[in-house]
Amino acid sequence: MASLRHRAGALIYDWIPFERNLRAGNWILLHNRAETITSDGRGVQCHWQFTSDLHIANVFPSTSARILKAALRDWPIALEDAPPSMSGEEPEITFIIGHRGLTRLPHLLQTLRSIAAQRDASIECIVVEQSSTREIESALPNWVRYLHTPTPSPDFDYSRSWTFNAGAEIARGRILVLHDNDMLVPQHYAREILGRANEGWSFIDLKRFVFYLDRNDTQRVFDTGALSADVHTTVVQNLHGGSVIATRDAYFDIGGFDESFIGWGGEDNDFRERADAHGGVYPFGYLPLVHLFHEPQPGKIQGNAAPAVQRYHELAKIPAKERIARLRALRGARN
Repeated sequence: MASLRHRAGALIYDWIPFERNLRAGNWILLHNRAETITSDGRGVQCHWQFTSDLHIANVFPSTSARILKAALRDWPIALEDAPPSMSGEEPEITFIIGHRGLTRLPHLLQTLRSIAAQRDASIECIVVEQSSTREIESALPNWVRYLHTPTPSPDFDYSRSWTFNAGAEIARGRILVLHDNDMLVPQHYAREILGRANEGWSFIDLKRFVFYLDRNDTQRVFDTGALSADVHTTVVQNLHGGSVIATRDAYFDIGGFDESFIGWGGEDNDFRERADAHGGVYPFGYLPLVHLFHEPQPGKIQGNAAPAVQRYHELAKIPAKERIARLRALRGARN
C-alpha cells in the first residue's frame, strides 16, 4: 500500500499527464516525472540510467491494468500451440531460449506458445537445455529445435551466456532473438524486428514496457492457456535483458555473450555496452512484453554481492572495445 505522501504526489504530478496520454492512445509516452524521453516518431527512448518501475502504477495499481489494456489493443499477445506451416522456408529470425530444470517448464511452454503465434515473418526457435541430464526434450512441441549442452557437474551454476552462444552457433536466421523463458511477446514482435533490421539496424530493443504478472495471474495463464489484460501488474521500463535482438553477424562481431558470467546478473548490461560501442543500436521501444511470475533467482537475492554482478563491475572498468577484442580472440581460439 502506497503512503499518503506518495499518493498525493502521484495525484498532483503524475495523474494529469497519465490521463492525457492514455486517452490519446499515447501509452508509450508515459514515464516518471524525473525522467526524460525522446521519440523517433514510432518508439520512445527513456533517458534514465537504470531499469525503473512506472511510479503511478505502483501507487495506483488500477492504472497498470489500464496501460496493459491499451498496450494489448495496439499489440495483442496470442498463445498458440504451433506456428503456421513454414513449408520448409528458411527462417529470417531465430529465437534462442536457454533453460534448466522443471520448475520453470510451464513458463517456457507458454513463452513458446507466444512465439508460435508470430505472423508475417519466418521464424525458428531453439531451446538450449543446459543441464547434467536431458529433462525437458520430450515436453517440447515438435516445431522447436532442441539443443542439450551438458554441464561439467550437476551442481554447475547456470550460465545464460553459454546457452545463447551455443544456440547462436546453430541458428539459421540472420537475426537472433536471445530470449528468456518467462517472457510473452506480441503477435507481431518478429515482424517489427524484421522491419527494423531491414532498415539497417544491427541491435534492436523494441521493449517499451514489460508487465510483470503476480503469482496468481501467472497461474491463471498456465491453467487457462490465455492471457487476461484485466490484471494489476508492475510496469517496468529500460530493461536491457529479457529479449535481446541482434543480427547474427553483429552478434559475433562483438563476441556474443560473455561466458565468464556464471549465475545471475550483469551479462545483459555488458552486452548492451559492447553493442553501443559497435554502433547500430535501435533504442526506441514501442512494444509491450509480459513477464510470468517465478521466485527470484538465487543470485538476485544476493543483489550486488552476486558473483556475476561483481564480474560485471570488474568488466565495466574495461573499455567496451577492449572487451569485444578479448571475446573475439577467445572465439577465434575455440574455432
